Amino acid sequence: MRAIQAYFEKTGGPEVIQWREVDLPAPGPGEVLIRNEAVGLNYIDTYFRSGLYPAALPSGLGMEAAGVVEAVGEGVTHLKVGERAVTFGALGSYATARLGSAMQFAPLPEGVDSQTAAAVFLKGATVEALAERCAPVAAGEWALVPAAAGGVGQLLVQWLKARGVRVIGTVGSEEKMALARQCGAEAVYLSGDPDLAAKVRAATGGEGVAVSYDGVGAATWDVSLKSVRRRGTVVSFGNASGPVTGVNLGTLAQHGSLFVTRMTLFDYWREPAEVMAGSARLWQMVASGKLAVSVGQTYPLREAAQAHRDLEARKTTGSTLLLP
Repeated sequence: MRAIQAYFEKTGGPEVIQWREVDLPAPGPGEVLIRNEAVGLNYIDTYFRSGLYPAALPSGLGMEAAGVVEAVGEGVTHLKVGERAVTFGALGSYATARLGSAMQFAPLPEGVDSQTAAAVFLKGATVEALAERCAPVAAGEWALVPAAAGGVGQLLVQWLKARGVRVIGTVGSEEKMALARQCGAEAVYLSGDPDLAAKVRAATGGEGVAVSYDGVGAATWDVSLKSVRRRGTVVSFGNASGPVTGVNLGTLAQHGSLFVTRMTLFDYWREPAEVMAGSARLWQMVASGKLAVSVGQTYPLREAAQAHRDLEARKTTGSTLLLP
């Protein structure tokens, strides 16, 4: 099968993304050939492209896609030709088709289309790990979600709300405030508000939130510290504004004996049983309607560089898809 694939030979801005045409061979043992119908855009894609996360060069780009199984290799039993499948975790999803290990792909439940799957699977897996395993919050308690109108943010607010958690969201513009409220945030503030931490404290009766689920990074680190209650937790899981560095343990004591963790999805969705349980829970949330998947914008696949620019400029809302 002939395929168009994105790759980069050096790290840098969106301009380093290049395209090539390749002929994909028939799958070997344990492999599968997938024709992509939708590709998910995620902030982690920019980390690899920029060099924040290392990748062997030249490298493919993108970690999430859904499409149709075109061929399977010997020994593959969980996927069949003609079925839809979704993947995340291995670089190379920015492509019209790809060949890879069958273990990196999972069949889609009936009724879940490729665009929905590509919009939700990686982000939804992250949210499941955050809300259910990394730092679960009891019903009735408060949580803070920075970037609540983003792809992960909208899903996380909904998931927490379904658990009975009271959610405070922060967003980058007035236009995004309504989106966070629609997802279930009880209070929404602008991320640039100089009195943000004080307003979060006031909304929680002065106590602070049990957990701040912070995927923004350096720009929101101080607000997270000041917004979390005594013995609460800051979960750092992203670097959208740059990585958090120079963490002083004494600062955690000053803010109330806080707990801090730097969460990565692949430590929670590592073993096959964890992946199966997490994905089953995710599809259950989608099927129940408790998790509404919002595709805020789409781009042609070859316009991935522009999609990266818009994502990093915080011009996107909800999930973003690249369409082959």
